[in-house]
Amino acid sequence: MDINIIIGLFIIAIGSFCQSSCYVPINKIKEWSWESYWLVQGFFAWLVFPFLGTIAAIPEGNSISELLLQTDTFHLLMTILFGVLWGVGGLTFGLSMRYLGVALGQSISLGTCAALGTIMGPVILNTFYPELNPMKQLTGAVMIGVLVTLIGIAIIGIAGAMRAATLAPETSKANKKGNSFYKGIIIALLCGFMSGCFNVGLTFGQNIHFTATPALFHTLPATFLVTLGGFFTNAVYCLYQNNKNHTWGDYAKGNTWGNNLVFCILAGGLWYSQFFGLSLGKNFLLSSPALLTLSFCILMAQNVVFSNIWGIILQEWKGCSKKVIAILILGVIILMISPFIPQLI
Repeated sequence: MDINIIIGLFIIAIGSFCQSSCYVPINKIKEWSWESYWLVQGFFAWLVFPFLGTIAAIPEGNSISELLLQTDTFHLLMTILFGVLWGVGGLTFGLSMRYLGVALGQSISLGTCAALGTIMGPVILNTFYPELNPMKQLTGAVMIGVLVTLIGIAIIGIAGAMRAATLAPETSKANKKGNSFYKGIIIALLCGFMSGCFNVGLTFGQNIHFTATPALFHTLPATFLVTLGGFFTNAVYCLYQNNKNHTWGDYAKGNTWGNNLVFCILAGGLWYSQFFGLSLGKNFLLSSPALLTLSFCILMAQNVVFSNIWGIILQEWKGCSKKVIAILILGVIILMISPFIPQLI
């Protein structure tokens, strides 16, 4: 296999590991309601760090405003619009973690996102620009790669369902108070569908960059526009929840601001690392059109792998039978080899 492909997949995996780790610092946040910490960490994850990434993609002598002014208005608005739609997925993503835990919540959400995100981009783009024939990207190798990814995620989902069914009575009782398995499943599926809009936004914004911008950074301006739209969706909902739940006082708790701000910044930086890594990694996959199309799917699959590793570390699978653990490991192995399937076809 081409060494560049190995390097590209490795870079994407590093970004994926960082993203899957972003919920660890969130657990260190104190005395803030969900809507308060979600908004603050989102400010860094979806505005600050993507903006800094965009700055890195602007050649010397140019500016972000210049880039936006020279961009086709339709592509600009569609990139932001699908960011707004992705924001619904980002919002429910946090809720899916709340109801299902890190491992199962990310598995179902990201699995749906991986498949639909890969397929929806070319399909929707074909609706507007059939003469470009973007559907040609969805080759047999790409579809098989998506299918293998879904099989791996489905197996992990089965392990998660078995885990939920065999919880100890006291754990089940607590689960009914803070978690709801079936409610979490519905939220996770909705999250996956809407989260797939992220890749659609990237597809519409794929040419939003200067010709002098290094290829490594080509997708960073589009990433910022997508997350900008997503931040709007999340901010509206979180501020609504602050008002509804009378949690405005969270922001006035001076004794927790230092701790919470540090962990929100860390969580935001870790989350953004996945798309910074995706932008860098894709540049090494140019020799394989199938892997280039599957790059978003590969990122989501690796997110599932690392999220389940974190699930094990956080003891979310503690008390499960060897059979459940074996099924979980099988799913993880399938996801780990799924990026290499298209190269063998």
